[in-house]
Amino acid sequence: MTRCAVIGGGAWGTALADLLARNGHAVTLWAYEAAVVDSVNSAHVNPTFLPGVSLHSSLAATASLDSAVNEADLITFVAPSHVLREICRRTSGSLRTGAVIVVATKGIERGTLALMTDVVRAEIPAARVVALSGPSFAAEVAVHQPTAVVAASEDDIAAARVQRAFSSDAFRVYTHSDVIGVEVGGALKNVIAVATGIAEGLGLGYNPRAALITRGLAEMTRLGVALGASPLTFAGLAGMGDLVLTCTGALSRNRAVGVEVGKGATLADVLAGRQTVAEGVVTTQSANALAVRERVDMPIVAAVHGILFEGRPVRAVITDLMTRELRPEQDA
Repeated sequence: MTRCAVIGGGAWGTALADLLARNGHAVTLWAYEAAVVDSVNSAHVNPTFLPGVSLHSSLAATASLDSAVNEADLITFVAPSHVLREICRRTSGSLRTGAVIVVATKGIERGTLALMTDVVRAEIPAARVVALSGPSFAAEVAVHQPTAVVAASEDDIAAARVQRAFSSDAFRVYTHSDVIGVEVGGALKNVIAVATGIAEGLGLGYNPRAALITRGLAEMTRLGVALGASPLTFAGLAGMGDLVLTCTGALSRNRAVGVEVGKGATLADVLAGRQTVAEGVVTTQSANALAVRERVDMPIVAAVHGILFEGRPVRAVITDLMTRELRPEQDA
């Protein structure tokens, strides 16, 4: 049995905490919302973010970051990307020496353009960090649908420890060494999912969806390689696997945001009615800036940025994508 802390009481954090508890570990879930803490402790449910799911009776919740991470050997961060740095800073003094930190947050930090594991290392320099990513809707993990993900780290021992802690008969974890590739895939698939949602909202068919997914994968790969990733990583679970799920699955928050924008809603109106975070919106800004910095051609990311943040008409953006200069499919 491992003493675990999961930091973030949203759908994904709750599903992972429940998974660890069902695997026999002692788990404390930290949640920002007092109502989530109360419902997990009193009724073993999280109706705010994971309705309809009964949580393991041993799972405990707290509103205290210090008490959550104190003495924990395995800490999983699942906080939204825009608050991850602050939460790491607040917990750094309470972490047990040698604890393994799992980063299940997907995104690129706005401003610094740092990957999530880099944010953690900057605030907790001695951390043994593992990125957990792959095609996994929280609602399906919570009801034990078969799921496969990857645990990526430069520390093979830490990655194997995470693999053992999370793996079950319905949740299979593969280890991986390409942290950059796994993180870039997990972050950028959300932007491409917004793009496919926009196309769906416009009433476009399966042809454009397939084109966006395939060319989106090419963009993800180009940026990942520029940052030091292996191109092979993007053919795996954290690349193509997560991309297909998020672009086509009805449970995808990022795809849903795109659908509403494609139907004519403003981004402000779409986000105002949502309780959960759609990471693809923030990541669109970061990915667009990162593409400029690295001089990587990412026309779909630029198109989504133009629609969401520059007021560009959707139909005009699609025309621009289709009439770009002709080129080979494979990069030279």
